[in-house]
Amino acid sequence: MKNKKLTFLRNGAYAAWGTVLAALALPALAADVASCAGKAPSGELRAERVAAAAPSRAGASLYEGPVWIGGALYFSDFGLDSSFPSRIRKLAPDGSVSTAFEDSGSNGLAVDGAGKLVAASHKDKALVRIDLADGKRTPIAGRYDGQPFNSPNDIAIARDGTLYFTDPDYQQAAAPGRQPVTGIYRVGTDGKAALLDGSRKNPNGIALSPDEKVLYVNALDGVLRAYPVADGAARLPGRDVVTGLDGPDGMTVDCRGNVYVTEHGAKRVRVFSPQGKELATIRVDANVTNAAFGGADGKTLYITGAGALWQVRLDLTGKPY
Repeated sequence: MKNKKLTFLRNGAYAAWGTVLAALALPALAADVASCAGKAPSGELRAERVAAAAPSRAGASLYEGPVWIGGALYFSDFGLDSSFPSRIRKLAPDGSVSTAFEDSGSNGLAVDGAGKLVAASHKDKALVRIDLADGKRTPIAGRYDGQPFNSPNDIAIARDGTLYFTDPDYQQAAAPGRQPVTGIYRVGTDGKAALLDGSRKNPNGIALSPDEKVLYVNALDGVLRAYPVADGAARLPGRDVVTGLDGPDGMTVDCRGNVYVTEHGAKRVRVFSPQGKELATIRVDANVTNAAFGGADGKTLYITGAGALWQVRLDLTGKPY
């Protein structure tokens, strides 16, 4: 499909989007801790490649932003040339892989309370909502303080419709404009973007705890930091949960609040308790970028990476992005 040109208000969001967000009552994206059956992973595990998700580009590519919606897994597939061309692919229940949306410009993906795909688009330097039925794109936030973002990367969505996202500069060259810092942002239900933390170099993975009282963010500094959430917003300075991570990238959480952090060049996902205790390591055979829970019972962990998609069965459910 051919994407329509997106235009944005100076404050970074269409006013109408604030009305949409306020009207959403997001369902729980993971089982309540009290009803979370099963054991957390432990020790060493190995994920298996999904053979059908073979590279679809002539050059090198990264798969990113896995999200489970409506019985299928969607993920971004972008090339590594200067414009970072991206499409969204779909792993169907029958195991087949197809292209769902061409020219998406996307990196991280999430699902909102209306079942719509939310994309962090480096092509548009914005957050964009995509209707899975017809591909219609609606801009959410595209500017802060009058300037475009660097390259929106990863997303977390609260049940009240508040969005959090990271904005490193990895795909900054995909389109003109930038921010003076690489930041962590909040988009409230009023549609306004606010900078939460501009002190960390290239923040990347982002996730909310199941009770939404903690926002986790990792960055190039190798630190997984927990920001307390109060009155609908994360608060500084936060608490360092894990240090010394090896190239941390995207992440997700299970229903007990354990955090699954991908470590790009180390070719692994490490699982940490909310207190920072290392519980398990999930190995893969190429660089990794992100992870999400899915499958019919929500207990399959899907992992994206360098032209590859992996899966591993676990005993717990978790967030679908």
